Amino acid sequence: MNQIAENSKQMFKLVKHSIESGLNQSNAMIDIEKIATQTPFDEKLATFVTLHLHGELRGCIGSLQAYQSLAEDLYANAYSAAFRDPRFKPLAEKELQHIEVEISVLTAPEPIEGCSSKDALLEKLTPYKDGLIISDGTYRATFLPSVWEQLPDKGMFVEQLLRKAGIRGWSNRIDCQRYFVESYQSNWLDI
Repeated sequence: MNQIAENSKQMFKLVKHSIESGLNQSNAMIDIEKIATQTPFDEKLATFVTLHLHGELRGCIGSLQAYQSLAEDLYANAYSAAFRDPRFKPLAEKELQHIEVEISVLTAPEPIEGCSSKDALLEKLTPYKDGLIISDGTYRATFLPSVWEQLPDKGMFVEQLLRKAGIRGWSNRIDCQRYFVESYQSNWLDI
C-alpha cells in the first residue's frame, strides 16, 4: 500500500469531486475509468470515507470487501458518506469549509480464531490497530480502528459494536474478523 500513500492527494481530489458533484446535483462524473486504469487506482481495494464536522461524525460509508477499483470505491463511498448515510441529513454546501475528510484503505478481513466468548475476543484485540467486524447470522457491523479514539476500553469497544450490529448478547454463532487500515486525513479547504 506504500504506492497508495504517495497518491493520497489524488485520492482526496476524487473524494472532493464526488462530493462537489453531489452538491451541484450534477452527473458530472470524473473519468473514473481513466483514473481506475492508473496504478495504484486500478487495484481492487475496500475503502471507507469518513466526514467530521467540528470534530463530530458527519457521515461514514465504506466497503468491507474489495470488489471494484480503488478509484471507483472512493468515489462511490465519498458520495454516500456525504449524502446517503441514513444517520444524517445530506451534507449542505455551507458545511464544506468545516469538514474534515478521512480516507481509510482496508486490508482484507481475516478471521479471529478462538473468539468463542467475549473475554476470548478481548484478549486478542489490539486497540488503535484492529478494525473489527462482528456478525451473527444476518446481523453485522464494523468499527474502524479510528473508533478506538472514542472507545479506548476493549470491553466498551466490543459492547458498542454488538449494539450497533443489533446483537443482544454473545452466542456461539458469533463470527469475528479483523482488518487493518492505512488512513489519510485532510481538512476540506486543504484539498
